Amino acid sequence: MKLHHILLFAHLAGVIVWVGGMAFAHFCLRPAALPLPPALRLSLWSGVFRRFFPIVWLAIAVIVVSGFAMLVEVGFAQAPRSWHVMAAVGLVMAGIFASIWFGPWRALQQAVAAESWAQGAQALNLIRQRVTINLVLGVLTVLLATLGLAF
Repeated sequence: MKLHHILLFAHLAGVIVWVGGMAFAHFCLRPAALPLPPALRLSLWSGVFRRFFPIVWLAIAVIVVSGFAMLVEVGFAQAPRSWHVMAAVGLVMAGIFASIWFGPWRALQQAVAAESWAQGAQALNLIRQRVTINLVLGVLTVLLATLGLAF
């Protein structure tokens, strides 16, 4: 087995966990949680994010390390243009996730601890907006990865 195959597996596993987790949260968990009263809904989301966000950090690390290792293996100048675009979009996505982690995620945790449901709802809405952006970027990146080489 070549190193490239191991790197590709790690890269894809990280993408599946991150983008798949965002899709699950957006299309399944969010609609199911909407009817809950604010105290339960915000506590649920806080618990979900407390478990999911550390996994996202690990996925980001795996994606970045494996992606750049594959770029180095092929050579930056020889790599398809779509790989460079993919790397740029991935770094933007990581930046958006960091903005969630250091901003509204912390605000959500504080609001839930203080039982400040209006503030928690505002923080959750900011998280939702940024996750939606990242989900769209993630799907576009997968599209680029799979179909980008055809162009």
